[in-house]
Amino acid sequence: MIDYTSNVRPAEMARITTPELAASFIDEQVELIRRQVGDKKVLLALSGGVDSSVVAALLIKAIGRQLVCVHVNHGLMRKGESEQVIDVFGKALDANLIYIDATDRFLDLLAGVAEPEKKRKIIGGEFIKVFAEEASKLEGISFLAQGTIYPDILESDGVKAHHNVGGLPEDMDFELVEPVKLLFKDEVRVVGEALGLPHGMVYRQPFPGPGLGVRCLGAITRDRLHALREADAILREEFDRCGLAEKVWQYFIAVPDFKSVGVRDSKRYEGWPAIIRAVNTTDAMSATIEEIPYAVLHRITDRITHEVEGINRVLLDLTPKPIGTIEWE
Repeated sequence: MIDYTSNVRPAEMARITTPELAASFIDEQVELIRRQVGDKKVLLALSGGVDSSVVAALLIKAIGRQLVCVHVNHGLMRKGESEQVIDVFGKALDANLIYIDATDRFLDLLAGVAEPEKKRKIIGGEFIKVFAEEASKLEGISFLAQGTIYPDILESDGVKAHHNVGGLPEDMDFELVEPVKLLFKDEVRVVGEALGLPHGMVYRQPFPGPGLGVRCLGAITRDRLHALREADAILREEFDRCGLAEKVWQYFIAVPDFKSVGVRDSKRYEGWPAIIRAVNTTDAMSATIEEIPYAVLHRITDRITHEVEGINRVLLDLTPKPIGTIEWE
């Protein structure tokens, strides 16, 4: 039997590519979760992404109402994201969901912080604090579930810090529950479908734990964050319209913290550039660039530069992974 407590994926572990292999993995995890948790309660950060959703489904299958799902709006979500999580999980799926709006708390801590790793650590650390505070209000919480997957562990070794890698502070009494930490992203999706999650949820756009915090490059300001959120929403709308949303694994906008000179209404107009990144991958360890039709790029550029205040240029990132990572920070 595979040792799922290890952070190293065994060479003999078969890739989960079929419903049968997924069902076997699910059965194993349900047994392991029940054995680990017993009659205690588990706290889960539910972002609505595939990783946390699959973990939630596994835990619900294993321990039912012992799971307490918490959605934290850190002010770095995509447009409409938190509202969608509430609609899908709190209403449609009837999960035991707690919603926390911590926008000001996170953005105040991040003010003036430009270094990417420091931003990630601040966001990750504050997440832990938010959960600790929430847990203190609840009775019987002994475990913290996380949607850590294997690329998170691999990339955290000298590349970048992830909010769901590295464990918990010593003064926190939570024990980690990480049922998919040895799986790659494509395997998590197969497991999600085997668990009966909606197709749109299983294939939802990947979104990093620090959210738009790693796409609002450099020190985050509220006006640039707002511009990023609006530009990213336009990109997603246009990808949906032309059929690229189902084809491209990950696509997003990044906005750096410098401006260039432009012209609007016959006047000098300084604004930020919006950088389009669209990549394809199966395991997130390497990635290729999606070739976006120029007609689509022209439409996206026209909309962003006319509809989003503060942006006056649209650029396209053509860098594969390696040498670049999928995210800019």
